[in-house]
Amino acid sequence: MTATSATADLPVSHPHARSNAGPQDSPWARVLLFVLAFGFLALFLLMPLLAVFTEALSKGLDIYMQALIEPDALAAIRLTLLAAFIAVPLNLVFGVAAAWAIARFEFRGKSLLITLIDLPFSVSPVISGLVWVLLFGAQGWFGPWLQAHDIRILFAVPGIVLATVFVTFPFVARELIPLMQSQGNDEEEAALVLGASGWQTFWHVTLPNIRWGLLYGVILCNARAMGEFGAVSVVSGHIRGLTNTVPLHVEILYNEYNFAAAFAVAALLAVLALLTLALKSWVDWHVGRRPAPHA
Repeated sequence: MTATSATADLPVSHPHARSNAGPQDSPWARVLLFVLAFGFLALFLLMPLLAVFTEALSKGLDIYMQALIEPDALAAIRLTLLAAFIAVPLNLVFGVAAAWAIARFEFRGKSLLITLIDLPFSVSPVISGLVWVLLFGAQGWFGPWLQAHDIRILFAVPGIVLATVFVTFPFVARELIPLMQSQGNDEEEAALVLGASGWQTFWHVTLPNIRWGLLYGVILCNARAMGEFGAVSVVSGHIRGLTNTVPLHVEILYNEYNFAAAFAVAALLAVLALLTLALKSWVDWHVGRRPAPHA
């Protein structure tokens, strides 16, 4: 038998032919996967959210609104917004600078910088808070000097902001680094060759190319800043009306068996989370609709 005839005896697979071996062809497999995925989401996401809103409104809208306009609740909301208002811009500047340095330049310690950026993802938030206690506590490295100069870091707004910055600084950088690496630097080099300054190149070339990734990172950073509990709990001191953020205020209300107020404030956090998710989905949709760049 010649090689030609042997080859002719082999089955020829058509490029559009479907294989019967894969479980993905079975409609029952698709239905099972859909049921498992939806059931998991319903059990661990939808039901808890529904329970929060149901319990928050269980005693009527008046009780719900009273829990939100109570002085300690308003103070917690203001402090949460203040911490996010300070932490997010700081992380935005750091994220852009770190991503630009990592994506555009080769230098010693580059791998170490990337590792340090990822550190808050692997360290418990409680440990993150204890780091600031070690530095600025009464028995910490700088504690005696701070006390001598009547400067308060812990159990005050600066400590809460520092803890929030620490746990949220990877989000912007981690969104921008792979984006800037995939885009390359051809357009920036062309702008520099044409006489643009470094700032003009960043403002007119780099920033427009990364604006959606930047917005995506800011959204995630802001969501984490407003919802952070562990690190802030360590450095805040739980002083009602002064150093309690919204998550800490929810914990205090719940421990006092004031369930209606606790779930009312928790519902506010849930609404912020849903708004963040909607904004994130809008960014994903807008990025998906962008035309592909011309070769």
